[in-house]
Amino acid sequence: MEPVVPHPTIASVVEAHRVVVCCGTGGVGKTTSAAALAIHGARCGRRTVVVTIDPAKRLAQALGLEHLSNTALEIDRERWDADDTAAPGGSMAALMLDAESTFDTLVRQYAYDDAQAERILANAFYRNIAGSLSGTQEYMAMEKLHELHSADAFDLIVVDTPPTRHALDFLDAPRRLTRLLDNRIFRMLMTPARAGFRVGSVAAQAFLRTVARVVGTEVIDDVLAFFRAFEGMEDGFRSRANEMTQLLASSETAFVLVTSPRRDAVEEAAYFAARLAEGDLAVKGLVVNRVHPRFPGALPDVLRADAHALRAGDPDRPGARTLAAQYDNLADLEELALREERALRGLEERIGSAAVAHVPELGHDVHDFTALRAVAAHLA
Repeated sequence: MEPVVPHPTIASVVEAHRVVVCCGTGGVGKTTSAAALAIHGARCGRRTVVVTIDPAKRLAQALGLEHLSNTALEIDRERWDADDTAAPGGSMAALMLDAESTFDTLVRQYAYDDAQAERILANAFYRNIAGSLSGTQEYMAMEKLHELHSADAFDLIVVDTPPTRHALDFLDAPRRLTRLLDNRIFRMLMTPARAGFRVGSVAAQAFLRTVARVVGTEVIDDVLAFFRAFEGMEDGFRSRANEMTQLLASSETAFVLVTSPRRDAVEEAAYFAARLAEGDLAVKGLVVNRVHPRFPGALPDVLRADAHALRAGDPDRPGARTLAAQYDNLADLEELALREERALRGLEERIGSAAVAHVPELGHDVHDFTALRAVAAHLA
């Protein structure tokens, strides 16, 4: 007789991986789930950090903190281990990505010397792209993840991504950077830099003259000065991008989908699962927040018939109207729970053997550690 293999749980997913990436559409409790998973990791005795790349301050609010910065902030143990029952050695920290600050750190790291770094940091084109260029936020999030993963400070890194479609940008950021560095136009712009900035190809000169008519020669001068200063650094960026692509696909990393039982949220989660599958990335866990409970033996049609009988029999009898209304309410809740079950069935089939956790509707917002610990208990 073959041994029974226990079905994985969300707790076992967190305990078996070093990187846990929480993905999902907006408004489904993704940030709350990421913070709760981090609490579980810390309570298991792991040095844990939860990272948000969402520029909104939801993580700080969920943790009951005034603000978070680009540097990991360690949270007092008594906040996440109020009953003093957690395993020894655990810790919990949190940070919110600052893309511009992370980019500055990378420039200083990859530059040949301080003079090259300062030329780039002072460049007007760089100052614009460091904070606003499309894709910069997502790539810098990957760089922050690489930094945390490479360091020996944390055993578990929980990543709270932005809403689903932007989270896909986050996952594709390393590949997009590699494609940019290998792009013909990028190499063409780097040619005058490698030639001492004295000559460039005819094609490069024609391209720059065309762009200058649109944005002005001053902007072009800033762009060319940036590429001249950037010379020799692209290999470092390319190498780290390839390392991050490998990390996302490695056994160290687990993707946890977070959704609610709403039909639109379930459809978005199914879309995300399909996109992950296209990239050979498997969903290891599914967290469904705000689930309404089922009541054994509570059939909606029977409950409504009982309510009708109470009203039709003796509506003036004390408590009859109240009891009939309660029967109707219970029927409504049961119908809602059944609709949620139907909406989730296809998604749970799609993710196969992945761990699934249902967190019930709590009836209040999660904005402190008391509520977060309650969520963590449901997940674990």
